[in-house]
Amino acid sequence: MIKMLAEVAIFLLAFAGMEALAWVVHRFVMHGMLWCWHKSHHTRRAGMFELNDLFAVIFATPAILLIWLGVHVSVWYLPIGLGFTAYGAAYALFHDGLVHKRFPLPVDGRHPWWRATVQAHRLHHAVHTKAGCVSFGFLWTRPVPRLKAELRSFQHARSDMIGQHVVE
Repeated sequence: MIKMLAEVAIFLLAFAGMEALAWVVHRFVMHGMLWCWHKSHHTRRAGMFELNDLFAVIFATPAILLIWLGVHVSVWYLPIGLGFTAYGAAYALFHDGLVHKRFPLPVDGRHPWWRATVQAHRLHHAVHTKAGCVSFGFLWTRPVPRLKAELRSFQHARSDMIGQHVVE
């Protein structure tokens, strides 16, 4: 019983840890040195796939490896790999299904948590450049009014910089 509870706790920690890792990767890698892939996600898609979808392959690789290790080396790797996989499945369903409507979902998204999360993601997509975006998370987002204020603040600062640059 203790072993099973430990495995469930590890699974939940891996799932939650992926939210933190996904935030960091989205903020500093996707909107950083790999913007060349991720920018396809901030523009209109012309077909079923976009270059940004390669990130799913990158994120799936450690999950697959950990599941394999959990089956063949030590059972303690398995709940980590399954936690990563569950997070990836939840992300794909939410992000690609509910937010971007890439496939139909039986969830309508009217629950207040879903509405706030979808709105936060749409605020993220209000910016089509690698800088100035808000809301890099998936399951945990800051309150929408704060995100809107931050976005307005960035846009105001940017317009001041552009105006200042033109004057100089």
